[in-house]
Amino acid sequence: MSTTTKAKSEPTTDLNPRSKTYEFMGPPGAFLVSFGVPFMTYLLYFGCSEESGGCPPSLQSVPDRFVEALSDKTFWASLWNTEASLIYLGWYAFCVVAWAVLPGDWVEGVTLRTGEKNKYKINAFSTFLLAMGISCGYIFRNGPESFTFLYQKWTGFITASLVMSLVQAFYVYASSYRPGALLALGGNSGNFIYDWFIGRELNPSIGSFDIKSFNELRPGLILWVLVNMSMVCEQAVRRGGFENVTDSMWLVLAFQTWYVVDGLYNEPAVFTTMDITTDGFGFMLAVGDLTWVPFVYSLQARYLVFKPLELGPLRAAGVLGFNILGYYIFRDANGEKNDFRNGRNPKNLKYFTTSTGSKLLTSGWWGRSRHPNYFGDLLMAVAWSLPTGFDTPITYFYVVYFAVLLIHRQRRDDENCEKKYGNDWETYKKLVPYRIIPYVY
Repeated sequence: MSTTTKAKSEPTTDLNPRSKTYEFMGPPGAFLVSFGVPFMTYLLYFGCSEESGGCPPSLQSVPDRFVEALSDKTFWASLWNTEASLIYLGWYAFCVVAWAVLPGDWVEGVTLRTGEKNKYKINAFSTFLLAMGISCGYIFRNGPESFTFLYQKWTGFITASLVMSLVQAFYVYASSYRPGALLALGGNSGNFIYDWFIGRELNPSIGSFDIKSFNELRPGLILWVLVNMSMVCEQAVRRGGFENVTDSMWLVLAFQTWYVVDGLYNEPAVFTTMDITTDGFGFMLAVGDLTWVPFVYSLQARYLVFKPLELGPLRAAGVLGFNILGYYIFRDANGEKNDFRNGRNPKNLKYFTTSTGSKLLTSGWWGRSRHPNYFGDLLMAVAWSLPTGFDTPITYFYVVYFAVLLIHRQRRDDENCEKKYGNDWETYKKLVPYRIIPYVY
């Protein structure tokens, strides 16, 4: 998905220094998260599904059922489904072919330590439209019952995505040892477990195909929408047609589809994020993109299949308004930042100039907190869970997880900025004291 162009050719003595600091508590933390993410993905299914008997199932029965499952070969075999694996492989292949054949502009990313810039093909939104057209046409022709297989073969699809994540993680780790590979500054510790998890190479690619940015936007993100569509179809089959699908299910589908569409339509913005510019690509990003996003973020829609809930006009309007507020803050804040980075300041926002000449916004949304876009993200996360009601806390897992994720990102951003700007960062923090939520945090 990328080619490389030369911006300058200054020799560098050491492009790939040893990493001197760890995240996630180092190798032990990387080991635990590598097992914890797959475990949690399965747990959210068995802890909130018809098969397990509820959301959550009877807590008294959990210990005995857990021990019994671990010793039952039938249970382990049930996690694999050959048909689901073949469908998943076909889906991933479809995304690769769509990237290759659909037209799209090539845009440059940020300047790398080598002085070069990667070029990325922009056609994720076109891939989404093609996938939606094929899927909707298939459903229209064959009925909703034809598209319930994602719900029916859930654990099989999880396992297939995990296998793909593992294969990619081992491949990119091995290929990072080829001569000339540019490594991530945080992924060259020399410890196999940690580097394999966090990502050793910055931008692993096969020719012009950039693996990291491809996974970031296509197979998992678009699959998230397809999974939600499958949940709608499953509910439609059970309730006698699409006209009987609950308003709560339609809201979840609309909210999360819009979020995905926004990300895909604004694809160039991802090339300035830390995932692309700073982090290596290893198991952490692979399993996050391919497994966590489509099969954890869709928890609310999956819950509403077997626990349908009608909100009614007033509650639905309230939830809709809450999501619109979050999206407005998220988009307007990002718009202010992008305009300012590109030399435009249509709102005449105030800013602080550092000793190195960098400019940091101190008014508008960016004067209210240092990460106002995260605040909008959190409001939307709450809005996605509200349609499930309050009978179980499990459907609010995404809100808690996302809050922890954003706080971790915020703290990492602050550490990097403190290193970059020095004392100027302390001055800036006095001008903008709140981290994410204005007047709260």
